[in-house]
Amino acid sequence: MAWRRLLEVLLLALLAVSSFAHAGPRERLSLDQGWLFHLGDVATPPIKGHGASYNSAKAGSAQGAAATDFDDSAWRRLDLPHDWAVEGGFDANENISQGYRKRGIAWYRRYFQLPLADRGRHVELQFDAIATHSTVWVNGIVVNRNWSGYNGRNIDITPYLRYGEDVNNIAVRVDADAMEGWWYEGAGIYRHTWLVKRSAVHIATDGIHANPVSTDGKRWSLPVEIEVNSSGRAVRDAEVEVTLIDPTGKEVSSSRSKVRVPPLGTSTVKLQLAVQRPKLWTLQDPKLYRVRARLIAGQALDEAETTTGFRTIRFDADKGFFLNGLPVKLQGVCIHQDHAGVGVAVPEAIWAWRLRRLKDMGVNAIRFAHNAPAAEVLDLADRMGFLVMDENRNFNPSPDYLQQLTWLVKRDRNHPSVVLWSVFNEEPMQGTEVGYEMVRRMVHAVKALDATRPVTAAMNGGLFADINVSQAVDVVGFNYQIGEYDRFHKANPRVPLTSSEDTSAFMSRGEFKSDPARHLMASDDSEAAYWGNTHRQAWKAIAERPFIAGGFVWTGFDYRGEPTPFEWPSAGSVFGAMDLCGFAKTAFWLHRAQWVKLAEQPVVKIAPHWNWPGQEGQKQRVMVLSNAPRVRLLLNGQAVGEADVDPYEMVSFDVAYAPGKLEAVALQGGKEVARDVVETSGAPVRLLLTPDRTALAGDGLDAMPITVSALDTQNRPVPTANVKVRFELSGAASVIGVGNGDANSHESEKASERSLYNGLAQVILQSRRGGSGDVKLRALADGLQPAEITLAVHAAPTPPAVAAAEPVTQLLYWRISPAQAQQPDPNVQLADNDMNTWGWGEVPIKQKAESPAWRLYRTDLRLRADLNDGRARLVFRELAGKAQVWLAGVKLGEKTNAAPAELSVLLPQGATQRQLTVMVESDPAQPSGVSGKVVVQKP
Repeated sequence: MAWRRLLEVLLLALLAVSSFAHAGPRERLSLDQGWLFHLGDVATPPIKGHGASYNSAKAGSAQGAAATDFDDSAWRRLDLPHDWAVEGGFDANENISQGYRKRGIAWYRRYFQLPLADRGRHVELQFDAIATHSTVWVNGIVVNRNWSGYNGRNIDITPYLRYGEDVNNIAVRVDADAMEGWWYEGAGIYRHTWLVKRSAVHIATDGIHANPVSTDGKRWSLPVEIEVNSSGRAVRDAEVEVTLIDPTGKEVSSSRSKVRVPPLGTSTVKLQLAVQRPKLWTLQDPKLYRVRARLIAGQALDEAETTTGFRTIRFDADKGFFLNGLPVKLQGVCIHQDHAGVGVAVPEAIWAWRLRRLKDMGVNAIRFAHNAPAAEVLDLADRMGFLVMDENRNFNPSPDYLQQLTWLVKRDRNHPSVVLWSVFNEEPMQGTEVGYEMVRRMVHAVKALDATRPVTAAMNGGLFADINVSQAVDVVGFNYQIGEYDRFHKANPRVPLTSSEDTSAFMSRGEFKSDPARHLMASDDSEAAYWGNTHRQAWKAIAERPFIAGGFVWTGFDYRGEPTPFEWPSAGSVFGAMDLCGFAKTAFWLHRAQWVKLAEQPVVKIAPHWNWPGQEGQKQRVMVLSNAPRVRLLLNGQAVGEADVDPYEMVSFDVAYAPGKLEAVALQGGKEVARDVVETSGAPVRLLLTPDRTALAGDGLDAMPITVSALDTQNRPVPTANVKVRFELSGAASVIGVGNGDANSHESEKASERSLYNGLAQVILQSRRGGSGDVKLRALADGLQPAEITLAVHAAPTPPAVAAAEPVTQLLYWRISPAQAQQPDPNVQLADNDMNTWGWGEVPIKQKAESPAWRLYRTDLRLRADLNDGRARLVFRELAGKAQVWLAGVKLGEKTNAAPAELSVLLPQGATQRQLTVMVESDPAQPSGVSGKVVVQKP
């Protein structure tokens, strides 16, 4: 039996070589371009009859829009990310929480090809997020179902793929009628998609865990875990090499370890890197290190990188939060993920702009409410120096939902910006034993993946129940309830505490008189929700209590939906310190004055504007917001008053209105350190365009917000202008959205025009893929001088991508009759329940030389509309034997020579689905059959 054992060893060796024969470098390729989209569900024809029922239950036999040969020729072509809800209008009959936008159901489809060299590699399909519930098919096979609009999917599609000239198909059904939140959630594939190719033995997605630890803030080590997966067919031995690279690009530490990986299995390698005097990640100077992992087995099989940062964090029950041993008050905001013009399909460059706006406001912490943010947003938080509360969406420890939490932790646990995991927001079970047990299990799942960060839950009640969620978390999160801070701390003196959500104050940007009839709220910090507080009240309660780690203002930006305290026609919130465009409200400047240190940047700001025609002599309340100890207010050069600045309340003056110039002077030690001026303006006479930058990268991804405003004859901004502005654009860019921050506006966000709202509007440009040259944007309004700007588009490399293929109608699967001695009737019909007398096969189908000599090969031909015009041809790349081709009982063509050869026949126009039969007469001396691919070709 030794020879049999030798054969087994040789076979395993051959399989191993096959596993590594395609160990090319890892490729992460964009799948964003070239999707086909259909708004609305696609009804699947009812399945009737035994044969149809039998066939529909088989792998690869998806029906309707999931079928590989579905006719999508009339579908819209678009690129991702995509939010279809923001493209639609407003409807009073739709859900108020979703901003009165229709969501519904839609389908996406995409085609792509893979080279033959990819056979044997591991291929993964990645969706960063789809709103909301979704099902994914690849080549007619269901490969994934998902029940959240916020988590990503990494789907192994290796078994289902075809290579060479064959075309692969992805179909995605999106159900956005399903909701997870009470805010605008968008609809569609609104984050990026990827195709990742790797060696059969490879480092898993999110398979590097590298989180530095220090016992005393001086001595550091970097524990690293590498998860290695295999889709190969044999056990493989390899070696893992891990290298730490400092912010300058220098390799500073490395280690190696062996690993054995079973076929279709996973192995984990644990390494420890010693690190001497690393550069720390701080809010002011967020230094990042790279951790590179290489998998080697004679040759490099795979390589992956992650970033990390050296910092220590600690939540203290008495003194709050510490970063690198130093106390830091969390000056945080909660934010949702939508922006004006683009919905939830927010380009990374717009996210960067939003985070820069938060930095300008003095924010050092962000709670992404109430869900996982896009991966690139956390990368930005790392680079810009923010502290992040990373929040889970669905409160449920059952397997489907727990997977969403563990995905979040595995993806995000290397980010130095993440300092807290949050398992829920405001759950009714928070004060019950059931809630406690649920959280206990979720915390356990988090700790199994990351023991370095505390876990919290954002509670708005139940804190004093005998058994409640606060007893299962590391840091207790308070939503509102500022009257309970002291009571809870006294009852639980060893429990760290933070405000996880506070404030909920209302401001309509540019409005300084509340007018409930018009759904407007004064932007002077005088209006708050009944459950919340003004900005000044909420921050004072936090700042004066050292045992509270900090707070998270609800919210940093306005968002669609939840238009509290109003309903229709209001379609968005006014909770933000900034509006939906990122334009500052008074709250922005209030917090900037509270949070930015005078030594870093003097702050002084006047609210309101100074345009009050018809109110001459009437008292106007003027707020001066400053981080200086004292301010002086002047009107037309005359002193109105001077006062010390309360660091929480700021300072206010009652000023009799007179047109002119209002000036606030910030004073320190009696000397001016900053000044702000507002002037009464005249009527608008011209428009102004102010871009965020002067150039775009021509990669098809870069985007830029441009502010639109109106000026008077003396070039002063007109804060009350509400004119409609039209846009004209030329060059290598597109307008992808417009907005103005008005929560009551129902104007289209995908139009080429937008009204100013209290002096401002925004237009967002995005470069075209492969673009370069100048872009000219003109803004026009009736009766006003137009504005024009020229922006440069610099040639830039586009991310590696998978080209979109054209759909190919290919007839793959056939029924095969038994061999017959006599010529059969080519139109003979099988009984509907006959699944066995005829065989089954996939082309190429080649029978050995045989006698008797006749066989029938049968399949269904489904024609797309663009092929069913009487001009397309059915091409048999090779038919072996004499053959006749019959379609729906009509003979289309004949091959009279038995030698293998191509046959092409013209397809008559007709029914979308018809029965195709090929009758083959073999030469007894040679093989026969449908021995090559069968495709439908356009003329």
